[in-house]
Amino acid sequence: MLLTTAFVFGLSRAAGDPRYLYLTEYTTGEQWDQWGVMMGLDRPLVVQYWSWLVDALRLDFGDSLQQKRPATELILERAPATLRLSGVSFLFGMLLATPLGVLSAVKRGTVWDYLGRIIALTGQSMPGFWLGIVLIMFFSVKLGWFPTGRQGGLDSYVLPMITLGWYPAAAMLRLTRSAMLEVLNAEFVTLARAKGVNRSMVIWKHVFRNALITPLTYASLLIAGFITGSVITETVFAWPGLGRLGVQSVINNDFPLMAAIVLMTAVIYVGANFIVDLLYAVVDPRIRYA
Repeated sequence: MLLTTAFVFGLSRAAGDPRYLYLTEYTTGEQWDQWGVMMGLDRPLVVQYWSWLVDALRLDFGDSLQQKRPATELILERAPATLRLSGVSFLFGMLLATPLGVLSAVKRGTVWDYLGRIIALTGQSMPGFWLGIVLIMFFSVKLGWFPTGRQGGLDSYVLPMITLGWYPAAAMLRLTRSAMLEVLNAEFVTLARAKGVNRSMVIWKHVFRNALITPLTYASLLIAGFITGSVITETVFAWPGLGRLGVQSVINNDFPLMAAIVLMTAVIYVGANFIVDLLYAVVDPRIRYA
């Protein structure tokens, strides 16, 4: 996290002087210098970084240069919309990928297997922005079933949910299938079958649980990715979330807001991976932490 703060701060200064955001044909030299003092740009870079880091630890990233409001306040306003969309997209992806991945592995070579492989192939081949536009053209413009882009009732979640969750669902399906196929050929599975253990018990207790490590690892990245990586989906559907807010901060060179979003992203990724590391011991009895 400390390296992330240094990286973000360095890139923000490399992107250009934030005072150019206020620059007009009527700007005077005195105003330019006054803005520099106000933003702390008149001090050495090391001093600027230390002062910014101390404030960041208190969740004080300063005011947005564009919207003239605290960056933390703007993030808290947009976070609920992104969390809701990420939650339903994650649920959609897991409900689609897990059963199909297991079914594709157990019934290898059947129509279910080919269906799962087709979904995995097409899901990972379609860009998110293209899928979102196609869904809008067909289900919103032609059929009029769902709104084109707004946050409202349950119908407004359907198209963004599919757009955001389709690619991760395809990847999770493929990983689940591969992990299940590896465990299905293990000796302890053959022994369980020879002892007459119920087929459902063999699949879900012995095979699925031992194959869960790889999908679980990817799920941790999915959770963080859903929350922070919904930029394309939120842009296509005009969703008022953190993704669009992050794009706007980059375009406007709004350093306080951009830094707050990037650091929040890093915290989510680190936290999600840490929690999954702890869950390994719960899922796999072969793993124990001293």
